Amino acid sequence: MTRRDPGPKLAGLGLAPRLLLNNLLVIVAGAGTVLVTALLIAPAVFQSHVRSVEPAADPQLLEHVARAFDQSLLVALGVGILIAGITGSAISWLAARRLAAPVADAADATSGLADGHLDARMVDPRMGPELAKLASSVNALADRLQSTEATRRQLTADLAHQLRTPIASIRATVEAVREGVLPVDEATLDTLGEQSARLSRLVADLEVVSRAEERQLRLNPEPFAVSDLVESAVAANRENYRAADVNLTASVAPDVPAVTVDPDRIQEVLGNLLDNALRHTPPGGTVEVTASRGADRSRPAAVIEVSDSGIGFPAHDAERIFHRFMKGTGSPGSGLGLTIARSIVEAHHGTLTAHSNGPGTGATFNFAIPADAARWLD
Repeated sequence: MTRRDPGPKLAGLGLAPRLLLNNLLVIVAGAGTVLVTALLIAPAVFQSHVRSVEPAADPQLLEHVARAFDQSLLVALGVGILIAGITGSAISWLAARRLAAPVADAADATSGLADGHLDARMVDPRMGPELAKLASSVNALADRLQSTEATRRQLTADLAHQLRTPIASIRATVEAVREGVLPVDEATLDTLGEQSARLSRLVADLEVVSRAEERQLRLNPEPFAVSDLVESAVAANRENYRAADVNLTASVAPDVPAVTVDPDRIQEVLGNLLDNALRHTPPGGTVEVTASRGADRSRPAAVIEVSDSGIGFPAHDAERIFHRFMKGTGSPGSGLGLTIARSIVEAHHGTLTAHSNGPGTGATFNFAIPADAARWLD
């Protein structure tokens, strides 16, 4: 259905004048209705009462009384309508301005956000749930945009820092080949291939992190037994552990509830945690994967722990190790594995935490996934 064009006369009219105009039309319509109704009914009712008077009054007196009644009625109605109109117009103007103010505030806030002023916010006018919801929605949008911009800036800075090393290595190798310092042999090609692969992995990891942090990570959830997830992850990593002489064990409690997850993504989480544990556990050490039911019986959840007997970390670094590009000295990883793991778990409405009693005491990574499949039906 096509909306009618309001026309050039009303197109530039603000919200407050529009509300006032609407209220004035209501006042005029009401006043006209009262006036017409009174003039049609009051004289007839008055004449009916006069005729019922016994004995009948003098005709001239009756005519004079009727004329006086009509005049007094018109004067009373006129003055009453005028006063009511003035009072109603004043109240309407105040109400219109009061209602238009938060709308103008919302327009200013969104305009500021569009212009890049991400600190713009809207104050709750305290004029009912509708305007309160408008204010909270505008502010939530501003918070989201501000968070996204901060993430973008940090990601750009991190990306520039991380890309500098492999790009410099590739450039140096190419220049050395061009100048005849290095021959174009298997070793040189391997160096170029390794650095190119490192760039590809870094870009892919950054894409996963950015999508997850912006809640745009695509998931294909389905009901899955936790035991199957754990067994698959352990089987995929067992050979790497055997080659590194690190013992890998797994146990799943019988009462662990099934979870509705994207199995590929959860395998990625377990793979990152097992890879991290292997890098920080010396030969002869042990890594254990356990799965159990969450302690909160009112909200069923599956809790998976990856514990190692490796180098551990200071207790105050329990959150810091999940930051992008944060890795231990000499670690060959990109520093994105734990960041990706937490982002994927949070995308499943779960939590991932780390704990260690200090260097040399090993580390435990604990992640919980709710078993409530209805979350995915929202």
